[in-house]
Amino acid sequence: MTDDTSGPDTSGHGASGERAAAEQEKWKAKGVALRAFFYIAGTHVFAAFVMLLFYLGQHAGK
Repeated sequence: MTDDTSGPDTSGHGASGERAAAEQEKWKAKGVALRAFFYIAGTHVFAAFVMLLFYLGQHAGK
C-alpha cells in the first residue's frame, strides 16, 4: 500500500481550514460578547424594577 498525499486536504488543517477556524472563532467571540451584553443589560433592568418597587412601597399611602 502507498500513502497518497496528493489529494485534497480534508483534515481541516490547510489554509482554508485555518481561515474557517478563524471565522468560527470570530463568530463565537461575537456570540459571547452579545450574550454578556444582554445578561448585563437584563440584570440592570431587573435591578431598576426592584428599586422602583422599593420606591413605590416607600411612598405608598399607609
